[in-house]
Parts: sequence; C-alpha cells; structure tokens
Amino acid sequence: TYTTDSKSRGENKETIENLYRLSVDIKKIRRLKEWVLLQDVSYVKEIAGILQEMGADETTVASILERCPEAILHTPEEINSQRALWQLVCQNEKQLIKLIEQFPESFFTIEYHDNQKANILFFQELGLKNNIITRFLTSAPSIFYNPVEKNKNVIEALQRNYLSLGGSDANMKIWILKLLSQNPFILLNTSTTIQESLEFLQKNGFTDSEVLQLLSKLKGFIFQLTPETMQKSMLFSKRVFECSDEKLKQLVLKCPALLYYSVAVLKERLEGLLKEGISVAQIRETPMVLELTMQIVQYRLKKLAALGYDIKSGTLENLNGTKKDFEVNYGKIQAKKERPIFNPVAPIHIED
Repeated sequence: TYTTDSKSRGENKETIENLYRLSVDIKKIRRLKEWVLLQDVSYVKEIAGILQEMGADETTVASILERCPEAILHTPEEINSQRALWQLVCQNEKQLIKLIEQFPESFFTIEYHDNQKANILFFQELGLKNNIITRFLTSAPSIFYNPVEKNKNVIEALQRNYLSLGGSDANMKIWILKLLSQNPFILLNTSTTIQESLEFLQKNGFTDSEVLQLLSKLKGFIFQLTPETMQKSMLFSKRVFECSDEKLKQLVLKCPALLYYSVAVLKERLEGLLKEGISVAQIRETPMVLELTMQIVQYRLKKLAALGYDIKSGTLENLNGTKKDFEVNYGKIQAKKERPIFNPVAPIHIED
C-alpha cells in the first residue's frame, strides 16, 4: 500500500496520507524528490485548498503537486502573497492557475519574492505589457531573482549605448522594449560585458549605425558572446571566404550568424554544405544558409531535387530562409514546372 515501508524510509506519514487522498502519485514523488516526503512539517491540505480556490480541479492539483512537490513545504501565507504578486500581471485567476499548471516550479520558487515584486513593478514602469511580463515569469524566471538595481543598471547601460551609437531619444524606449521581449536573458549580463562587446565591434571597423543594426538583428544575443569567441568566428569566416576585412564586415552584416555561431558550428555546417555539392562561392553569395541546421538543409535539398531543381547551378536563395520562405519559393518552382508550355500556333478546339 501507499504507506508501506514509509516508516523505514523515515517519511512523514501525515504528508503521505494527505497526498494519497488527493490522488497524487506518491511513487513519482519518491522517484523525483523524495526529500520532500521526509520533512517534519508540510501544508498539503492548505496548498491544495488555495489551488482549488483559484479554480484547479482534482486532476490539476495532483499534477501540480507531482511535478513540484516542494510546493507543500511553503506556508499558506507565502503562497497567498505569491498569488497576489502574480495577479499583478495576470488577467484573472483562470489565467493564473493555467500558468501554475504549466510552470509550477516558476510559481513556487518564492525565495526571491521581494526581488520578484520589485522587478515586476520596474518592468511595468519601463512600459512592458503584462502578457510579456508573465512570459518572463514562466520562461525566464531567473531574471526576477536579481536585485532590481542590477536589472536597472543593465537597462541604463543599454540606453546609454543606444544613444551614443546614434539612436534617437524618441525611438529608444521602443528599441529597449523590443530587445527585452525578444531576449530577456540580456539582463543576466553586466554593464561591463555589454560595453566590451560593443567596443569589440567598433574596433573591427563597424560604424555606429552598423553596430546598432547588428544589435537589433542578433536580438541582444551578442552580449552572451565574448570578444574572443567573436574574433575566432570572424577569423574563420575570413579564411574560408578568402576576403578582405571590408568584405567580411559586409558578410557579417548580411548574416550576423557568422559572428554568433562558434567556429565548431560554422565548420560543421560549412562541411555539410560542401558535401552536398554546394560551393564556397555560392555560400559567400548567400551566407544565411549557415543559419540552417544540416537536417533542414538535407530535407530542403531532397524536396528541390524531386522537382528537378539543380542546386549546384542554381542560387541558394531557394534553399534559404524560414520554413514559410522556403515553402513560398518551393511553390513557385513547382508552379513553373507544372505550367504547360503555350504554343501560339496550335489550333484551339472549341466544343460545339
């Protein structure tokens, strides 16, 4: 039974019984986080009650507690203040319980409650919409663990650099919000790393407006790179494409992935393309193909070959782009192939 050998394991009998009444799979908890069952104090009934109050049914409660059993170790007061905090950015309790069901760990990590609250208010002041903030809470919870001052420093560094690179005051707010919503992990950087990355680009001959362009295209991921790794990637591309510094700069602006991907990734993708019979000259012409994984390249090549399209003599543009771009290009080639050749002198048969 469910209490079998729970004594010998040193488990809390009351916790086990309360979880069992809620149809929670205790074996699952034993397997994943048995330590929770060994604690002297737990609040199973109370936490389940709060979740039910928010609209969770029995199955949902059981699912939440199985995946995040440490929820039962928090006091009802702690969970209610976390609930009030998340309600600042949720439309209603229905949306809140849905989020808790999908991301229980994010909700029940309450050690940083004060930082979370200060950061939510800061993000609202910045002008981020609540639906973006809830996305951050669930998919990038670590940015809320920082003291708000740390996040403010990073934002101020971005604003300072945006203006010094020639960005306008009028556009700054939109630029910052867009950058943040695309990549909230920017906030895990320091103002020093931001400075170093931008200085590296300037030293490599990129003008201020080109640096801004790269920042926007790379969605701030540039700050997760070190000047050393960017240098290595650029040297690799320069060697492969046998080009001048100026030409390399143009290639990077056309395809920022040349800066972003490590040498190992670029090398693997380049070798894969060459193996498929594609030339370095073709890749230099359309470097964006290096953004695609080999799996995608092979799938697309197979589809194009079935239409009789010879990639070796054609342009790589048809191979390139998002899934949607490729489907549009593929459709055009297919339509061209299926279109009958019109013979102006052939007699037209008209039915009587």
